[in-house]
Amino acid sequence: MKKQEILLESGTNEFEIMEFTIAGETFGINVAKVREIMMVCPVKPMQKSQKDIEGIFKSRDMVITVINLASYLDLPPSDNASRDILIVTNFNNNFFAFHVHTVVGINRISWTEIKKPDKIIYGGQEGVATGIADYDGHLITILDFEKIVSEISPDLGIRYEDLDQLGDRQRSSKPVLLAEDSMLLSRMIVESLQRSGYDNLIKTDNGQEAWNFLVEAKESGDAIENHVCCVVTDIEMPQMDGHRLTKQIKEDPVLKKLPVILFSSLINEEMWRKGEAVGADAQITKPEIARLVSLIDQFILG
Repeated sequence: MKKQEILLESGTNEFEIMEFTIAGETFGINVAKVREIMMVCPVKPMQKSQKDIEGIFKSRDMVITVINLASYLDLPPSDNASRDILIVTNFNNNFFAFHVHTVVGINRISWTEIKKPDKIIYGGQEGVATGIADYDGHLITILDFEKIVSEISPDLGIRYEDLDQLGDRQRSSKPVLLAEDSMLLSRMIVESLQRSGYDNLIKTDNGQEAWNFLVEAKESGDAIENHVCCVVTDIEMPQMDGHRLTKQIKEDPVLKKLPVILFSSLINEEMWRKGEAVGADAQITKPEIARLVSLIDQFILG
């Protein structure tokens, strides 16, 4: 079954979620990450790989790694593994297949309906759930797939050593606003920016919190540059996504001069067009942290 076309207009604060189950529990993934779903197939095991990696298989001249989500989440396997499903994904410019038990379907939902998960759910302070959707009378746990992949394959995540290519750095007190819902990635981005010399960072967990901060800053009567000089935002976030946040900033007569950088695992051709439509000043794919710092330098320092 192929991924359905995403027909949503830019900045509507909606997305399409694919529901799937593992051991009777319901989870969700943004359809923008999904390239294909298929019946489980034989894989080639990899020696000395992590326990959650089943192996690899070849599809359309690509070698794809299979991650067993039941194993990763410490949930039991299905009663009939031959009927299980692989969700083939593409994000962070990499393909992965996630082994799940069933796929329920696809629903359109507003990010305002996504709630922040309790910190005790699926891993505590840096848990693997980025949001909980209350949809049609049942709860859907939205998993942090970037965190899952970065834990299993650290080389594919943010690497602090990439910052070394930037050379010697000077400290800057220019305020940078960050909107990122993944607790792990938020911490790593903040640490990366601090290592790169940016000392004045405002961290928010989603677009709505970032927008509230901007409105309060605007209404203070001070020059907006005293509060924010650059906005870095993810796209997928509860309450308000990055496209909606960018659209509101660029439509505001005071805030529109702020440079907005979309830093997301979802920057593909379609998402690029959506980012352009809402007025993003730059769009880059995670985990290109050195390029993010260079863009912030460009917008703030000239």
